Amino acid sequence: MTRRFTESTRAHVALVAAAFFFGTTFVVVKDAVRDVGPVPFLGVRFAIGAAAAWVVARRRPVTPGWLRAGALTGVVLMVGFLFQTIGLQYTTTTRSAFFTYLLVPAVPVISALVLRRPPTPTTVAGIMVALVGVFLLNGATLALGRGEALTLGCALAFAVQIVMLAELSPKHDTHRLNAVQLGVVAVGCLVPGFFLGGYDFTFQAWWAAAYTGLAASAVAFGCMVWAQQWIGPSRTALLLMLEPVFAGVAGYLVGDRLGALGIAGALLILAGILVAELGPRMVARPARRSAAPTA
Repeated sequence: MTRRFTESTRAHVALVAAAFFFGTTFVVVKDAVRDVGPVPFLGVRFAIGAAAAWVVARRRPVTPGWLRAGALTGVVLMVGFLFQTIGLQYTTTTRSAFFTYLLVPAVPVISALVLRRPPTPTTVAGIMVALVGVFLLNGATLALGRGEALTLGCALAFAVQIVMLAELSPKHDTHRLNAVQLGVVAVGCLVPGFFLGGYDFTFQAWWAAAYTGLAASAVAFGCMVWAQQWIGPSRTALLLMLEPVFAGVAGYLVGDRLGALGIAGALLILAGILVAELGPRMVARPARRSAAPTA
């Protein structure tokens, strides 16, 4: 019981760290894809990430089917990132983060239908509160352009990948699983990248590829895959909703201002996470008191 509690706590910290690294990439990638094509950028980013992840993964234990499992999640991940990175050329970083996290209500639905794992009522309540927060963070608008439509495709792909990892990560070494999925994205983008912009990168683009490859791919996805051994898909999606908060903070640091609505939205996202995390304990306490014997 103690070990389970400890691993669950570490998993929560790992997902917050993943959300931080994911959130900081929006500003970095937005600037990078002004100079290079999105497909070659993704190829270099994930090649760096896969190489870094494999340094750790190559000494890890092998399980039957690990290569196939990593390849499957990698294909879905590649589809999601292609939609997101191409869409980012036609929308703002904050709106991209908002529409990406429309994946959150999709995850419990897919999880319930495919894995027969319905979310708890407090998790659903937390998701609803946090979604209102993301809506406010986006400026209280749902206007849909080309970039937003592409990012909706990204959200669906990422939701499917989270549910897949919930099923596959407990069965395989997570370091190997992560290295393979990153490698699949790299291979799927590197060759087409020669015909879709090439690799004449500026220094800023190389720096962006290195940062996103190491921090937001090898480290962040490694944290996410490992954490899903201990945390269900709906809770995972909810904790990752910190990503647009971190994206908003990163945008603020480079001159984008959140405004009153944005600040209120960020606070609601945090409130939604607290509802999901503390709600079960608050519900359990009255239940225990009512079950206690009376004198």
